[in-house]
Amino acid sequence: MIVRTLDEITDTDADIKTPNWRSKRIVLAKEKVGFSVHETTLYAGTVNDFWYANHIEAVFVYEGEGEITNKETGETFQLRPGSLYLLNNHDKHQVRPKTDMKTVCVFNPPVTGREVHDENGVYPLVLEEDAEATA
Repeated sequence: MIVRTLDEITDTDADIKTPNWRSKRIVLAKEKVGFSVHETTLYAGTVNDFWYANHIEAVFVYEGEGEITNKETGETFQLRPGSLYLLNNHDKHQVRPKTDMKTVCVFNPPVTGREVHDENGVYPLVLEEDAEATA
């Protein structure tokens, strides 16, 4: 059993900060459970283009408001506490938080914590074995 708190992750290597968002990686590939879990805060007024070409992601909004646009269909959906979106088709999407928006994200395959979005908003597929080899 693994039990963690966000306080234990804050300001560690698993606490990723960018100008648009902050992600605390609670469960990572190294736990070898087949998924990763993150608490991510997207900052109000930012525009975030993502495309998880190598991952499936589910996002549950528990605080704040915003909207998401499916960049392939043009559909836009409002997000508020209790909303969940599932990127089950590796959907290119844009998230625009109206207020700071706190979410819980689950990735499959799990991220290692070393991925960085490329110019297309894509996380490369990094396997835990790859991450261990570069550590």
